[in-house]
Amino acid sequence: MTMETSADRDFDRLEKPKSEWRGELPPESYHVLFEEGTERAGTSPLNQEKRAGTFVCAACNLPLFTSETKYESGTGWPSFYDPIPGHLETKRDFLLFWPRTEYHCARCGGHQGHVFNDGPQPTGKRYCNNGVALRFVPEGESLPPLRE
Repeated sequence: MTMETSADRDFDRLEKPKSEWRGELPPESYHVLFEEGTERAGTSPLNQEKRAGTFVCAACNLPLFTSETKYESGTGWPSFYDPIPGHLETKRDFLLFWPRTEYHCARCGGHQGHVFNDGPQPTGKRYCNNGVALRFVPEGESLPPLRE
C-alpha cells in the first residue's frame, strides 16, 4: 500500500487482529473489509443517500468521504470523486486479469473498494465503494469516536 508518515496523519494506525474485527462487525462487512470481498451491485442503501454528512469506515469510524464528493455513477455502488486527504491508502490489484487500484482505510486497513479514472471533474476519479464498508453520519450529528 502507499504509505504516509505519521506526521501526515491526524490519527494513529489501528493494529487489531482480524479475529477481533470478526466479532465486532456484521459478517458481510467483515468479508468486504478484511477479506477484500465485494458486495453485490445495487444492494447498498447508501446508493440512495442524498443528505449532507460524512461517510466513515464501518470498522474504525475514520471519516473517509464527505457528501459533497458523492455522485451517481450508475455502477450500483456508492461513488465519490475525492476522499478526505490522507484517510485512504492504495495498492495495485491484479485479481481480474488487468490491474486495478484498490483502496483501504488508512487507519485500520479495511478494504473499501477500487478507484478508476472515469469520474467527474475536478478529479476525474471514481472511488467505487462497498456500502457495507461505510457508515453514514448525517450533518448535525456527532461523528462516532474512533474505534479502538
